[in-house]
Amino acid sequence: MERKKAVDFPPEVLKLFDGYVHGRLDRREFLDRAAKFAVGAFTASAMLESLKPNFAWAQQVPKDDPRIRTQYLDYDSPQGHGRMRGYLAQPSDAKGKLPAVLVIHENRGLNPYIEDVARRLALANFVAFAPDALTPVGGYPGDEDKARALFAAQDAKKREEDLYQAAQVLKARPETTGKIGSVGFCFGGGICNLLATRMQDLSASVPYYGRQVSASEVAKIKAPLLIHYASEDENINKGWPAYEEALKANNVRYTAHIYPNTQHGFHNDTTPRYDEAAARLSWQRTLDFFNQHLRG
Repeated sequence: MERKKAVDFPPEVLKLFDGYVHGRLDRREFLDRAAKFAVGAFTASAMLESLKPNFAWAQQVPKDDPRIRTQYLDYDSPQGHGRMRGYLAQPSDAKGKLPAVLVIHENRGLNPYIEDVARRLALANFVAFAPDALTPVGGYPGDEDKARALFAAQDAKKREEDLYQAAQVLKARPETTGKIGSVGFCFGGGICNLLATRMQDLSASVPYYGRQVSASEVAKIKAPLLIHYASEDENINKGWPAYEEALKANNVRYTAHIYPNTQHGFHNDTTPRYDEAAARLSWQRTLDFFNQHLRG
């Protein structure tokens, strides 16, 4: 399949696709509304297929890269869904204990893109753990539409507990220093904000285009935040002014970046919404932020 970029699609179609991936539109509604923007062979169905992830594009760190060690790790979540699983990645030649980073996926479970993000962190000399919220229903199913449907049917409070417990398990790992940060994308970005209100010992949190917590919860945040937003992301960005006001009012340490001419999901290099320049810049800022707050 030819790799397309966001500029290859009418802005209206990108907004419709955002509604589709976040459950505000079903497939039929997307196709019906996108049809008016079809040109020649680039039909509504063709646009939808072109916008879906292609995980072959995303592998920056091979699974068998000798510089890292990876494994699937089971853990208990007594207040959540019970027995859970995640993907652990760490350097092969670590000298001593390392800081830890929890990697929280989008609303589709632990897919190959998120596993690759964990491996990228391992190459940057962190112990990374990416839990799969879809573990109770058999894990990520390999199909994004099925994954999204399974995710939408879950008990949200139990899922929150599963991810909170993953952070506790990671922090207690013998190969870590006990210092832990979090990075998450879309749904995972929202969980990063939420974890910052629940974990007083969270040392750094990096939400990518994540939903904000309510202003009344902001006073509980002790961790410094590095917040990444896409400029063309109305659904998420509408909550930013009130969130920023609350962060300031409560003296929460934060830095926020809004990347010009980018779409929700710009870090995800499996879809046309990926923006290489913004992804690279935001990721370097993320690594610098974790190095600043998790080491020493």
